[in-house]
Amino acid sequence: MKIYLLIILLVSLSGCGVSRKVHTEDIEIKFLDEYVLKPTEVQFEETKIGGLSGIDYFQGNYYLVCDDSSLPRIYKLQIDIFNNKIDIIRFSEVLKIEKTTHRVLDLEGIRVLENGNFIVSSEGLISNQNDPGIYIISTEGKIENQFKIPAHFTAEGKQHPRNNGVFEGLSKSADGLGYWVATETVLEKDGSKSKVFPTKTPVRITKYDLEGNAVKEFAYNLDGIAKLPINYFAVNGAVEIIEYEPDQFLIMERSYSAGYGSHGNTIKIFSVNAENATNILNLEQLKGEKYRFAEKQLRFNFKKVKKQLTNKIIDNIEGMTLGPKLENGQQSLILVSDNNFNSFVKQLNQFILLQIKFKK
Repeated sequence: MKIYLLIILLVSLSGCGVSRKVHTEDIEIKFLDEYVLKPTEVQFEETKIGGLSGIDYFQGNYYLVCDDSSLPRIYKLQIDIFNNKIDIIRFSEVLKIEKTTHRVLDLEGIRVLENGNFIVSSEGLISNQNDPGIYIISTEGKIENQFKIPAHFTAEGKQHPRNNGVFEGLSKSADGLGYWVATETVLEKDGSKSKVFPTKTPVRITKYDLEGNAVKEFAYNLDGIAKLPINYFAVNGAVEIIEYEPDQFLIMERSYSAGYGSHGNTIKIFSVNAENATNILNLEQLKGEKYRFAEKQLRFNFKKVKKQLTNKIIDNIEGMTLGPKLENGQQSLILVSDNNFNSFVKQLNQFILLQIKFKK
């Protein structure tokens, strides 16, 4: 009887709380290549390259944001792709962002605006009562504008955002009228954090207009923890978003379980349909409320390609952007990892080249 109950439990843990089936009827993602920066490539203009938490592609160049709050910065670089492989990566500029005494710039997302300025998302430092933020940064590194965020995201608000779990994913809106920003994990009064069994774990994805005012918001339910942690700590969160058509998104989730050394990460990419999702902007907390989640479908799980990666490491991939068209005419998708400047466990400055096909 005990063995029978154990089998039921293991099946339940492996099948619940996570999206296992891959749907490929209208989006197809294919792994093409990986490029890892060598030790000789991690210094540029007296800065250490690492903590690469966001990436964007604009007019032939790539832009990376570094989450080092002591020296917030943006890198400009070129990524040469030849025969569906990353041939070479060359860093060309670093933009150091002006710091202010009342802001903590823990930068996580970046998109380039048409005038060359940047929009960035910051997690702030909730444990020190520093709000998360969304900022417009000039080409000189100055903060030009700060968005007005809803009260439920503020550090002193009744919602109690979780430290290191607020603004992460960032996307231009497909209609050109604003921007989308996603929290990495659930606010305390919205639900519980992801576990290895099914939970209601809603992250908030908010649309802001061009002036920086919140106009719409929907809930996206996170998958469960992908691996049973060997040590105590485990987490799952939404780390990047792209709206490729109105109310149609790519969302990347990163699950991490402690105790696996360099192999604790699981990365998944989902397609998400928010057409029928409830607008939750005016709901101060979600617990006890009735609302409709956005619909999600798993499109790519890095587990199936880990043997093709350096030392079979799926690193802490956090940034994602649509890149240039490939030689075969298909759309490229470029990803980058945040190595956390880790000196204890081997982590990589890892770039991933994918091909994504949107079937009509």
